Amino acid sequence: MSRFTGLFDDEAFLALVDRFERQLAKALSILLCVVLIAATTQLIIQVWREFFNPSTDWLGNDLIRILGDVLTVLIALEVLQNVTAYLRHHVVQIELVLLTALTAVARKVIVLQPGAEDKPLLLVGLGITVVSLSAGYWLVRSSTLMEKASRRGRAKVFRDPDQ
Repeated sequence: MSRFTGLFDDEAFLALVDRFERQLAKALSILLCVVLIAATTQLIIQVWREFFNPSTDWLGNDLIRILGDVLTVLIALEVLQNVTAYLRHHVVQIELVLLTALTAVARKVIVLQPGAEDKPLLLVGLGITVVSLSAGYWLVRSSTLMEKASRRGRAKVFRDPDQ
């Protein structure tokens, strides 16, 4: 029983939770790698088949479907970058999360089915989402840039040698 009493100590407990988070993030990274390999392989095969199909509508729905699939793979890749950034720095990098969300919304806008203009609430919702995510990204990015500038310190004042 004394073996488990040390587990409830704050430092030991937090170390256990931290180890669990890291192992879980590693498992998710491996899973995402497998999914990315499978999705990329499937996408390459799909584009290859469409390329040799003479009835492929490269300027219509087939192109939009392929672009949607490419963006889906890119979104999964960005999620993998989020997880690996967490493993490296042990913090969630909000810029990456916002960019991933913007990419996902952009994908949704690109693959909207014909007739979506008949759903004004959907379009307004997507517009508000894009503006909100963009504003959030701008705020985070500008604060990051200001923080980097403040780390450099104040400019040195040089005295005029003639005085």
